[in-house]
Amino acid sequence: MGNADSKLNFRKAVIQLTTKTQPVETTDDAFWDQFWADTATTVQDVFALVPAAEIRAVREESPSNLATLCYKAVGKLVQGADSGCPSEKERQIVLNCTRLLTRILPYIFEDADWRGFFWSIVPGAGQDEGDDNDGARPLAESLLLAVSDLLFCPDFTVQSHKRAGQDTEEDMQSIDSCEYIWEAGVGFAQSPPLNYIHDLNRTELLKLLLTCFSDAMYLPPSAENNILNPWVTFFSSTDNRHALPLFTSLLNVVCAYDPVGYGIPYNHLMFSDYREVLVEHAVQILIVTLEHETGAAQHNLDHSDSLSASAMEDQEPVGPYNLFVNYLSRIHREEDFNFILKGLARLLTNPLIQTYLPNSTKKIQFHQELLVLFWKLCDFNKKFLFFVLKSSDVLDVLVPVLFYLNDARADQSRVGLIHIGVFILLLLSGERNFGVRLNKPYSVRVPMDIPVFTGTHADLLIMIFHKIITGGHQRLKPLFDCLLTIIVNVSPYLKSLSMVAANKLLHLLEAFSTNWFLFSASQNHHLVFFLLEVFNNIIQYQFDGNCNLVYAIIRKRNIFHQLANLTSDLATIHKALQMKKKTLAGISRTNSQETISMDGSRPAVPAEPGTLKASLVAIPAIDKLTEKAQVSEDGTMVCLQHNTHSPQMTADQHTHSPQPQTAGDQHKHSPQSADSNTSGKAGASDTESNSGRDTEEAFQPESEPARSRLSRVSASATYWNPTPDWVLSWKRKLPLQTIMRLLQVLVPQVEKICIDKGLTDESEILKFLQHGTLVGLLPVPHPILIRKYQANAGTAMWFRTYMWGVIYLRNVDPPIWYDTDVRLFEIQRV
Repeated sequence: MGNADSKLNFRKAVIQLTTKTQPVETTDDAFWDQFWADTATTVQDVFALVPAAEIRAVREESPSNLATLCYKAVGKLVQGADSGCPSEKERQIVLNCTRLLTRILPYIFEDADWRGFFWSIVPGAGQDEGDDNDGARPLAESLLLAVSDLLFCPDFTVQSHKRAGQDTEEDMQSIDSCEYIWEAGVGFAQSPPLNYIHDLNRTELLKLLLTCFSDAMYLPPSAENNILNPWVTFFSSTDNRHALPLFTSLLNVVCAYDPVGYGIPYNHLMFSDYREVLVEHAVQILIVTLEHETGAAQHNLDHSDSLSASAMEDQEPVGPYNLFVNYLSRIHREEDFNFILKGLARLLTNPLIQTYLPNSTKKIQFHQELLVLFWKLCDFNKKFLFFVLKSSDVLDVLVPVLFYLNDARADQSRVGLIHIGVFILLLLSGERNFGVRLNKPYSVRVPMDIPVFTGTHADLLIMIFHKIITGGHQRLKPLFDCLLTIIVNVSPYLKSLSMVAANKLLHLLEAFSTNWFLFSASQNHHLVFFLLEVFNNIIQYQFDGNCNLVYAIIRKRNIFHQLANLTSDLATIHKALQMKKKTLAGISRTNSQETISMDGSRPAVPAEPGTLKASLVAIPAIDKLTEKAQVSEDGTMVCLQHNTHSPQMTADQHTHSPQPQTAGDQHKHSPQSADSNTSGKAGASDTESNSGRDTEEAFQPESEPARSRLSRVSASATYWNPTPDWVLSWKRKLPLQTIMRLLQVLVPQVEKICIDKGLTDESEILKFLQHGTLVGLLPVPHPILIRKYQANAGTAMWFRTYMWGVIYLRNVDPPIWYDTDVRLFEIQRV
């Protein structure tokens, strides 16, 4: 009954607050203590007992009472941080205030008139709590510093170092929080004993921190990336003396977590895993605080700590003002890199684990946050990126990423997951070592609906990309150029494609080179250029060992002859556009006899009824996402200079022919498509879709707004009018010389062998091709061009909306931001 009475008293206090029209004095402790001193409510209770309508009513009708409630709650947190919460009652007060603020803050942020409330200094604020020092601080700073202190509070959130028999409490202001780091790992060797109470308390405080940082959700998306989140900026600055141990604790807790534990079947059904909830919030705090602000002031770090000499490099910091980004960029020890990579790979692989007992292994659900963290690690710490790529360990990340891409390709509510996976692979593919690592044989079997094959990880990648293009839903079409760019980047290093993968590539070329598809939109021919570049790279640099691809090219030689003899008169164009337009999955089936290669591909299906999804802003075109680098003879990368004032000159360069002066023309993007929709919000139906240019940049006419899809390509004829001159402008630049020369040399030889020996078995032909050579017969090898990912404001805004959309949807117990006026993205119910 006591707990029921407590909830009843708490509810009465809320009703009193909402019904009082006159301001309640700050000195009326009897009234204010009802909210935290005499209650034992859970966070779920607080959300149920404090309805959204009543919070808004107090905000509108009794603003002074809401302000006082916030001041008093923060004051109690400051008091608890100063005293160290030695008693159970003080800890309960801190937890109650934490839950109350978590409930109220989103309604403060959603109102423009209240946005500056926590950053204002009210005369006398804090003095009633006997804390003159914090009286001069904005309320937000007092709150963040108090929460940071409480996250290292002995016997509350960390194990006390007090010796047995010692009566004096540990002084919160003098303790070295680096000695209280939550988990062993980067820069910390001791693993404190697990304490589920501490994990629960940490989780409550991290939930409040995340709510504070969610101020960013209530601002509309902007193309400018210099809008700093003041909460994150202060929390990750030198004003927070716990910045280093907090960063280390969060990172170590995430990377050390093993959801399987001792591997006892169904243990997750018998015991509550409080560490999982903590890890989930820790990774969310990490990705939010690691948001890099371009143009942020460079800061000369003067932050003494006990880890800088061991875990971080001693050189002068070059990172931004954000200490979390700075620490992340300065990790350099191999054992730390290994700890991080193994931990992330273990967690990313967890959903793929198969056992004989169904559902016997715990499956985590926060893989999207882990992918964002992995992205930030690779993007901010190039030494970590090189460490990942220097061994086959990168494949431990590649396989789960491909699994997620394949698994989500038909689910319209998980477009953002596919985007982040593709962006990670685009980043990795810009490095030579990634292409080299893909040659490792693929032997691990994970539950994916792909044809059985014997081959390498490169074959797996190509097959998954093929399924995304031919079996995914229509909103994935903006990603096609990114997918093909990844294959182009790795193609010069692929030593031996399997017959299955080779047929998939030819299958894509066959689908993309049909007349109606080429003429349906101004950008469609770019996909053909990408695929031809893949074939040229492999023929010129990896001919030996790729007899399967060469044989597939010979078998499908009519595709290349049709491209070389593409008719461009008005009658042909008109006839092509009158054909019945289907989705890409449909057209690839219609015009290909390789129906067997489509086995297992699933049609696009709607999300589960009631599924919530968050919209995403558009991101830049592929030529804005990447910068071109040329691989020199010694294997180093040389960035190519380009005219930044001309979108046509910054487009991808297809230099397949020996004449370098034609480079730069072969892959153009129109001025309209280069910059369109880099900051606008995606349509309501595009929940996590738009890849930069939306669909129009790659496949739709420039004049069409960003809302059409491939299935509406017939309608695009209204806006797009292809002309013979336009067709000729890119047809004459098709890089067919190398392939046509190969066909000219090998086709007669293969035909002669088949006739002379009466061969019907392709294995003999493959054996002939395997021992053949084209040395001296092909055109001069073209330079290898790699399109490396480059950061820009458009992608930074995309990551912000995606990251906060994921956090919004993942935090449903309690639903912290549900039904608040979020402006960064739109929430739709499928």
